[in-house]
Amino acid sequence: MTRDSINVQYPALDTTESVASAAITKQAVTVANGINIQNVFSNKNNSLVIIAENTGDAASAMTIKSGGQYPNSMIGDLTVTLAQGATAVQIQDLSRFEKSDGSIDIDFATGFTGTIYALAKWAGVRPVVS
Repeated sequence: MTRDSINVQYPALDTTESVASAAITKQAVTVANGINIQNVFSNKNNSLVIIAENTGDAASAMTIKSGGQYPNSMIGDLTVTLAQGATAVQIQDLSRFEKSDGSIDIDFATGFTGTIYALAKWAGVRPVVS
């Protein structure tokens, strides 16, 4: 299967360093392809949030695939119910899903329609955008 790829999006701090914001780019989901989220681990702080917007007529599901990189991947895949509208999923144990290239794969239930994107905050001090 050739997966569609998305990148983690990082908000930028404003000049007061009090607020970070990002212009969001959404990826339409092609169920047959699934999604590969690239560079998931570049933020180094377990702040990954995946937002799936279910535009279908009923609840659906996405499965975050076990990565096989670390021993806790033996816990296996994790299926998350996606209600109609937007569902935000914060991943607390990223290494459970990490692949050897630092990405995460996601599959969707047959019939899912909608979009996906991923956000994370940078660890440590980052440049401020004015």
